[in-house]
Amino acid sequence: MTTEMPNAQIDWDEQGRPHSRVYDDVYFSDKSGLEETRYVFIEQNALKERFAALPANGQWVIGETGFGTGLNFLCAWQLFDQCAPPNARLHFISAEKYPLSREDLEKALALWPELAVYSGQLMAAYFAIHPGFQTLTLANGRVTLTLLIGDAQEQFAQLDAQIDTWFLDGFAPAKNPDMWTPELFAQLARLAAPDATISTFTSTGWVRRALNDAGFKMRRTPGIGHKWEILRGTFVGLPEHPLAVTSIKPWYARPPQPAGERKVLVIGGGLSGCASANSLARRGWQVLLLERHERLAKEASGNPQGVLYLKLSAHGTTLSQMIVSGFGYTRRLLEQLQRGRDWDDCGVLQLGFNAKEAARQAQLAAAFPPALVHLLDQPQAQALAGIELSHGGLFYPEGGWVHPPALCQFQALHPNIQVLTHHDVLQLEQIDGQWLARQGEQVLASAPVVILAGAAEVKRFAATTDLPLKRIRGQITQLMETAQTAVLKTVVCAEGYVAPGRLGEHTLGASFDFHNDDLTTTPAGHQGNIDLLQEISGDLVERFGEQLDPEHLQGWAAFRCTSPDYLPIVGPVSDPELFADAYAVLRKDARQVPDTQCPWLQGLYVNSGHGSRGLITAPLSGEILAAWINNDPLPVPRAIAEACHPNRFSVRALIKGL
Repeated sequence: MTTEMPNAQIDWDEQGRPHSRVYDDVYFSDKSGLEETRYVFIEQNALKERFAALPANGQWVIGETGFGTGLNFLCAWQLFDQCAPPNARLHFISAEKYPLSREDLEKALALWPELAVYSGQLMAAYFAIHPGFQTLTLANGRVTLTLLIGDAQEQFAQLDAQIDTWFLDGFAPAKNPDMWTPELFAQLARLAAPDATISTFTSTGWVRRALNDAGFKMRRTPGIGHKWEILRGTFVGLPEHPLAVTSIKPWYARPPQPAGERKVLVIGGGLSGCASANSLARRGWQVLLLERHERLAKEASGNPQGVLYLKLSAHGTTLSQMIVSGFGYTRRLLEQLQRGRDWDDCGVLQLGFNAKEAARQAQLAAAFPPALVHLLDQPQAQALAGIELSHGGLFYPEGGWVHPPALCQFQALHPNIQVLTHHDVLQLEQIDGQWLARQGEQVLASAPVVILAGAAEVKRFAATTDLPLKRIRGQITQLMETAQTAVLKTVVCAEGYVAPGRLGEHTLGASFDFHNDDLTTTPAGHQGNIDLLQEISGDLVERFGEQLDPEHLQGWAAFRCTSPDYLPIVGPVSDPELFADAYAVLRKDARQVPDTQCPWLQGLYVNSGHGSRGLITAPLSGEILAAWINNDPLPVPRAIAEACHPNRFSVRALIKGL
């Protein structure tokens, strides 16, 4: 991963139109960008008729090779809003190497007041746009925008989707040849759905020939304005030896789509369960959310203040990529909650408390854009935090704290979700395509699809009992906010963390205890948190003063649930015994990929193992699950989806001969 993701460098002409300094080209026509967009991309792909013909709960997926100012997206959205059935969905996927800053995007979109209804919604969600896959949920879930931030060739190579319509809208081939290569066109063909259509403003001969070679049947058609001709075409099939191929191992393939009733049971009402329920409810599914306690977010998701803390790697690991995507997704979601009560974007300061940590932080600061994270020296850190500090550190300006129960409750409010408390599911049974959630002889609920989202409790069910989930006890300490402590302006972390006050209380934590099954808070746990606070700031310890008596402190304890590789476990579940039989050859040769369909437990999925990162990974994982279930484009690179897949542990066990 690299910091080479500056925002677009833009000059503005006398009429207020944007011009790329890097590519020396315009973002849209100086005559009528709106008319050109509608003619080249909307009309040539017959989108008005195709949107109107969508079936109930249908979806249309558009792919684009250059997001720019978002003009093509907004025009497509406007038409979709006017023509598509009310329960249909639009998914727009666009690559962009140099995204516009918020300020530049707002300035550019102001040129099109007729699109203000849509551009306003886009601007409201245009936060935390960082490298990789960034998913924006718009129009209450009717529209999804996935921005692939980075080189188009690299980003599309990681995409798992079926694209119905392609917009080729990079800067002109002579100005930006990297956006018009046979290798990129091969990726477009790999991702094209049957009968997909494609259009572009250019009519350059070698572009037409290269698209034909990739699998599209292209033809020139009259242009608009100063464009004499443009190109449009249809996908007719991959060539005999395509440049880009998809090689998906059968145990990571998409399972068959659930048939019949669009109804799902979600077992567990914490962050994972509420996120999963919300993602499917927005796609038109009827969701029963089963929680064994009297309310949602009763266990690990009940922390009064969780931190949006990004534990990143400078080496672009799978986990690090997921954290950047998940952070952006959560950060945009939080904009819908009440700032100050439910969350606060006060920033997160991670102190460089020793030489090893300081060296790690320097690597991270060099590997990511400053808008995501940057270094502060000790005086800067101290001024920003509002308390005395011994060290500088890494600052995440878009981070902060969240009240997780508020996030859970917000996600569960969707009208397609019914919350059933005091429903403790002890057994699952599948009969005639229906999963029965049982408590002994009593059937609590049934549906064709079930999502297990109850943290380590997913191990109580036969199909998931072998998932290597472990529980880690954590205790936090709650302290009263006073005039002396209210000076704290940002979350500050070392080995522990302390957050600015929420409703008159600070949260201090958190312990990690692998060998304690008792959730009663203890003075020893509070003392451990006080010790962590001392490492952060002796000044703040003094400001809390006599409050810091571990014998009389209030707090809260719960179990985190994590996996051995620290990635969540998200995806479809297979039959453990049949899986071992189907892929037994892996015990002898790990390189073998048998051509055997995975023995899925049809309609069974899991979302668990988020550890201490649930605020960042659970909401995005709800989208990953919905993509598996609803046959949507995956909101993360295929490699990340596979790295989180439940079957990864079964494969590793076979290879190790277990």
